[in-house]
Amino acid sequence: PHNADGTREFVLTNNGSKPLVITNVQGSCGCTVPTKPDAPVAPGEKGKIGVHYATDRVGAFTKTITVTSNAVGNETKVITIKGTVLGDEPAVSPLTPKS
Repeated sequence: PHNADGTREFVLTNNGSKPLVITNVQGSCGCTVPTKPDAPVAPGEKGKIGVHYATDRVGAFTKTITVTSNAVGNETKVITIKGTVLGDEPAVSPLTPKS
């Protein structure tokens, strides 16, 4: 919804054999603010990348988050967020009674 909380989480699993260190997360614009895990993600463990995006503009949107890590062969990964910010619902007028 318009002006709603635009915070979401992406959950990742380290399928490697060494700790996964996410060194940087970068949003495609200033209206998309990502956060990364503070500590390395151990093998087999889960980590979270948080994303907050602005919901003040109504309509469809596509945003990207670029994740940089020590993942061999996947040092840079792009996450895409797509959605639609819904407009405010029009006020409902009371029905006029029949005469």
